[in-house]
Amino acid sequence: MSTTIAAPVLIIGGSGIVGSQAAQTLRKLHPDLPIAIGGRDLTKAKSVADTLGSAEAVSIDLDRADLGQPAGKAFSAVVLFVKDETLNSLKFAQAHRLPYLSVSSGVFEVGPEMAHYIHKPNSSAILMASTWLAGSATFPVLQAARDFRRIDEITIAVVLDEQDMGGPAAFADFERLTQSAPNPLALKNGKWRWVTGAEAKRSFTDIDGKQIEASAYSPFDVLSLGVATGAHSIRFDMAYGESASRRRGEPFSTEIVLEISGELNTGEQATARLDIVHPQGQAPLTALNVALAVERLLGLSGGEKVAPGLYFPDGLIEPDYVVARMQEFGAVFRRTDAENHLWVSGEKRHIARA
Repeated sequence: MSTTIAAPVLIIGGSGIVGSQAAQTLRKLHPDLPIAIGGRDLTKAKSVADTLGSAEAVSIDLDRADLGQPAGKAFSAVVLFVKDETLNSLKFAQAHRLPYLSVSSGVFEVGPEMAHYIHKPNSSAILMASTWLAGSATFPVLQAARDFRRIDEITIAVVLDEQDMGGPAAFADFERLTQSAPNPLALKNGKWRWVTGAEAKRSFTDIDGKQIEASAYSPFDVLSLGVATGAHSIRFDMAYGESASRRRGEPFSTEIVLEISGELNTGEQATARLDIVHPQGQAPLTALNVALAVERLLGLSGGEKVAPGLYFPDGLIEPDYVVARMQEFGAVFRRTDAENHLWVSGEKRHIARA
């Protein structure tokens, strides 16, 4: 590590399926980093901490401003894998001037977090990481977008296998974000709008060439990419059901289909498509991207410790680094254009699609 961290990173929800994988990924990337697994069930948290080494279990009470921690208890960062309706976790981080990362907010819920930042802008680095799988779509789009001089449209479609939901907290987030939320947000012809009715439905071709029905969804990717790329239109859709791998009789996978249309740096009009699959589902990619964000916040990779501010993940981490790590951790990438060519850094050769 380039920086020595004495106090543990507090992972609230770290005994859950994705939170525990994030802790394990952090341990793999930084063997000496102290970690605190926080949760309501101390026994469950301890069982995860015991597998990590250099880790402890702490009981967390989100209804308390001190999170139930004794006076003088120190942490180096706060990472949130559950929905904190009190935002006491954020207030705790600000009070102790700690970096803070959350992954469970919807576009329609950003107001309270932004208000806390606006009132105390110099207290903490606040990373709003509620993008799809904590950045698994955003970073590959940004890398692929470099081949374009002008981007007319970005469409993102994901498949969340119904067997790949995770634990109770993840299911509660899914229900809140898809059923209790207002209409999803999209950028169309340069105008931000809430998608309603029949317009909220779209079919797309999945990684096996099958037409899949999906519904509009708006994680933070829509906001961040809409600004970062200058795209004229951007839309995100999710299909919840059976992944292509499970249709083939294999275990579930997670699938992301990205398409970018516009004018290439060479002057040609083109549509590039990128398929991303992780054969172990959504948890490994979410865990990886959270771990990469934590190491960046603490200055363990990519620069000094991040200064107080309000950030999206792509404002802090280089896309090439994330994409390389995604591939290293098991994600499979395939990029093609509309004429069935494989694209690699602006060059293309013909391939036969599966």
